[in-house]
Amino acid sequence: MRTLKFLSLGLLSVAVAVSNLQAQGTRADYRRSAELRKRFSGKVFRDRIRLRWFADDRGGWYQVDLGGGKREFVLVDIRRRKRRAAFDHEDLAEALTEATGKEFDPEKLPLEGLRFSADRKHCWFRAAGKGWLCERDDCKLQEAEEPKDFDTGSDRQPDDWKRPGFESPKNRRSPDGAWEVFVKEHDLHLRNRETGSELRLSHGGDQKQSWSDNVFWAPDSKRLVAYRTRRGAEHTVHMVESSPEKRLQPKLHSHQYLKPGDEIPLTRPHLFDVSSGREIPVSDKLFSNPWRVRELRWNKAGDRFTFRYNQRGHQVLRLIEVNARSGVARAVIEETSKTFLDYAYKQFLFYLDDTNELLWMSERDGWNHLYLYDARSGKVKNQVTRGHWVVRGIERIDVKARQLWFRASGLVEGEDPYHIHFCRIDFDGSNLVRLTSGDGTHQVRYSPGADYLVDSWSRVDRPPVTELRSATTGRRVCRLERADISALEEAGWQQPERFRAAGRDGRTGIWGVIYRPSNFDDEVKYPVIEKIYAGPHGSFVPKSFRSSFDTQVLAELGFIVVQIDGMGTSNRSKAFHDVCHKNLGDSGFPDRILWMRAAAKTRPWMDLSRVGIFGGSAGGQSSLRGMLVHGDFYKVAVSVCGCHDNRMDKIWWNELWMGWPIGPHYAEQSNVTQAHRLSGQLLLIVGELDRNVDPASTMQVVNALIKADKDFDFLLIPGGGHGIGGSYGVRRRQDYFVRHLWGVQPRRGDSE
Repeated sequence: MRTLKFLSLGLLSVAVAVSNLQAQGTRADYRRSAELRKRFSGKVFRDRIRLRWFADDRGGWYQVDLGGGKREFVLVDIRRRKRRAAFDHEDLAEALTEATGKEFDPEKLPLEGLRFSADRKHCWFRAAGKGWLCERDDCKLQEAEEPKDFDTGSDRQPDDWKRPGFESPKNRRSPDGAWEVFVKEHDLHLRNRETGSELRLSHGGDQKQSWSDNVFWAPDSKRLVAYRTRRGAEHTVHMVESSPEKRLQPKLHSHQYLKPGDEIPLTRPHLFDVSSGREIPVSDKLFSNPWRVRELRWNKAGDRFTFRYNQRGHQVLRLIEVNARSGVARAVIEETSKTFLDYAYKQFLFYLDDTNELLWMSERDGWNHLYLYDARSGKVKNQVTRGHWVVRGIERIDVKARQLWFRASGLVEGEDPYHIHFCRIDFDGSNLVRLTSGDGTHQVRYSPGADYLVDSWSRVDRPPVTELRSATTGRRVCRLERADISALEEAGWQQPERFRAAGRDGRTGIWGVIYRPSNFDDEVKYPVIEKIYAGPHGSFVPKSFRSSFDTQVLAELGFIVVQIDGMGTSNRSKAFHDVCHKNLGDSGFPDRILWMRAAAKTRPWMDLSRVGIFGGSAGGQSSLRGMLVHGDFYKVAVSVCGCHDNRMDKIWWNELWMGWPIGPHYAEQSNVTQAHRLSGQLLLIVGELDRNVDPASTMQVVNALIKADKDFDFLLIPGGGHGIGGSYGVRRRQDYFVRHLWGVQPRRGDSE
């Protein structure tokens, strides 16, 4: 079904000058848009390095791209706190030319296998098919075999720290090798590997309840824990492939896909004594309704085991300990929430066995932080991190020094609260050290010995700076590189603009980015398009530098494109995040609209009488929702593969944010039940073989719109999966916005 309503187009564009109309959406604009990535590609230099460290973290070397095939070899001197050329490139080129009779360009030295002596006075490399020993000071050369004691350096990061007993190993065979577990006739059995005798551990098994023979053995092999899982519901989703390759007739595809409210598999741990073969009963009172039981772990003595229990509904999380002799279970830690516990993205558990402690992540004080627990009493010894900022992840843990390294955002007052910084802190919460500095978001690589870190930081409007810092104090050793974007700017690159405005509460900062076309003219009033993705599992506005974004490709057709992180998304306070609870339809729209209005007050070229919106998946749900609930603001939407009714989408993602049991709020948040409210121009796109979001979700919106006698456009992608349908879908989206926001026929002849 496809209806083009040129009358409404005229209403949208009535205030737009004819000269401006003729300047947008032409074939030339489309060509410029299509070529934008290529036009800006390869125009940024000195932005990436990979430092190769010498032994014991005593400096290192790297080569850096200067553009046009040119490169520089750089030596890093830790003691002198400086970077310098690894050798005089011109002198070395002359020496190579003289030694080989071939011409060498000092800016394009083709050195392979470069390595350095321990005193750094010499280096060795291969060039022109030979090995060369070079005196670094004067570039004197002599042919030589590769010296065995020269160091080529290593870019290996420190060995990943192990999370002790994150989960005990699962195995069929006991640690002492005497026993082996197997499943026969739906029950668990034990075999003595020496005598071959068998012992039946469980009884009454059937096809609906299955045992795993990968069990958790106590370290002394005297006991074991096995998972038994009761099968959940089967929810089969059928999809028809209308145009399969190499056959004429349609093809049916079916797969299992649990949806909110479905009966889920029920997994419980069972404890067995090996010598007697009897089960030691463990009351499941503390874990009777699991969404998931995981991270089961025995202590070293083999007399206790723990596991993490997440209750269905995601409002109760427990670390449960079971006495292996008595089977008595207790909650070492219990977390509860009236909204949700973000188990999928904000959980961390680290056992400190030697001191009977553990590290635990929680949002209990309103921000995502770390806590140190007494593992025996279950009491908090101290809060490790605290403040109106959030821990984003753990980098390293030094158990002996009782320190940990972590990523955080919101730590620096006045900066964008999504900027990531790296820090170190003691287990007792003292000696917090911010290891990175610079108003941007940071990425680091540690030296092999973890003594130093190479920090690259940037913003969407600031090219990367790369620095070498101490991983203990954060002190800067030296600046290594500052990216060169002069060629990018000469190519007409438009710098994205960061913007902050107050959200719906009048206080909370809402952050976003504005993209303009490369031929931007501040005398023109441009339609505004929002790219939306409001999934509560993250935050999505870009924070680091890139030479081009897909948003800029769309802006090139004559639009101002914006991206915003509204309330309900992650990586801010718990209250900020909780806005999404049972409320995915909100999508942060009150904040987004306020943000655009605030931006337009000082940017008269933003025409808020012509606002479009687009997104895919959760963004597809939100883009349509904006039209249904805020049709006075959003006039045009392109919604791709949207999860339009959260009862139709995958179980884990939707129950986490929308809750369980399924209540009337699911229907209230559905785009299907609200489809009758549509105003404006809507294009729905879906792939007929989408396995991520059931395509029936979009089809039910189509059905509801037809029943409500609404005009809209619909594109079904034969054989398409989860996405817009490749370049054709992208072009249709571009055309839709040009046609309905500019009121012109897209891709007109340049002279028309």
